[in-house]
Amino acid sequence: MNNAQTAPKIKKETKNTIKVDFEDRTPFWDRVKAKLINLYTLKKVIYYIFRLVLLLGISYVILFPFFSKISSSFMSKEDFVDVTVVLIPKHPNLEIYRAIIKDNKYWEALLNTFILSLVCAIIQTFICMFIAYGFAKFKFKGNSILFLCVLFTLVVPHATLQLSLFMKFRYFDVLGIINFLGGGVIDAINVTGGKTSINFINSNWPLYILSLTGLAYKNGLYIFMLRQFFRGIPDELEESAYLDGSGIMRTFFSIIIPLSTTMMITVFMFAFCWQWTDNFYTDLFYTTAGDKLLPDIIKIPKSLDTNYAGQSLYSSAITNTCGILIITPLIILYLFGQRYIVQGIERSGLTAD
Repeated sequence: MNNAQTAPKIKKETKNTIKVDFEDRTPFWDRVKAKLINLYTLKKVIYYIFRLVLLLGISYVILFPFFSKISSSFMSKEDFVDVTVVLIPKHPNLEIYRAIIKDNKYWEALLNTFILSLVCAIIQTFICMFIAYGFAKFKFKGNSILFLCVLFTLVVPHATLQLSLFMKFRYFDVLGIINFLGGGVIDAINVTGGKTSINFINSNWPLYILSLTGLAYKNGLYIFMLRQFFRGIPDELEESAYLDGSGIMRTFFSIIIPLSTTMMITVFMFAFCWQWTDNFYTDLFYTTAGDKLLPDIIKIPKSLDTNYAGQSLYSSAITNTCGILIITPLIILYLFGQRYIVQGIERSGLTAD
């Protein structure tokens, strides 16, 4: 019989008794030194202090520009020439906000941008879901090649397509159908060079059409995310639905969509936010003064006099305030949807092929 088997076991009650005796007989400060002043505790304290200082430094670097821009938006003209004013204004007011909202027609631009972003985001969400579901669940010839083309849209610079996109929607005629039918069939046509075509420039139709065809901004990313998510849904769910007599579309709407709520919200929010802040396509397709969008409000209001000693700082603060007014609705949207965004990203591109 070995020593391990013959050695008496220390019961829990005995350990508690020893601990109580130690605490009763040992002075308080000696007990504190025994617990805190040791190498292990010292390492933990140094690690926590280092991590705290690092996080504070990173937070300062990231958040300071936001604090300075928000603070300058409330400053008066006198504060920009006062060297004692750094972040906290001495004469706070809402003059810049009032001028931007009134002179730059902020509410009109906000409504127009909201309608455009909402429609595009809804269309892109459902179109990308259809495309991604086809890539994920159906095996057909050329599947990999077509999906490679989808990924290729993510790396093609948008500037290379600028001229072709403008000309396509300036003289819009798919497969020559409009020219074949003749100008009398459609009222909103332009006759150019003996041919008929629709002029979609200075309207929302180019963005709607790009969304319907799955070729809008970042649609390749949405398709990739949704495809990876759909690949993680067990095939047995669809097979059971097929055995019960459901068709492809019914299975998609009754089974796949309810399981994809989180991803749908994530893609919708991405599409909405990117369309909200877009200025490439809006500058490309809106060439004349028409319905105002939020990028159009980034200018100096006529009612503000910037011709004084602090002109550069004052003008910069006005521009920054325009940016604050543009992103504020997105911040509010993010506060309500951040949980879905985190869950959607976790479930999107991490499924193994």
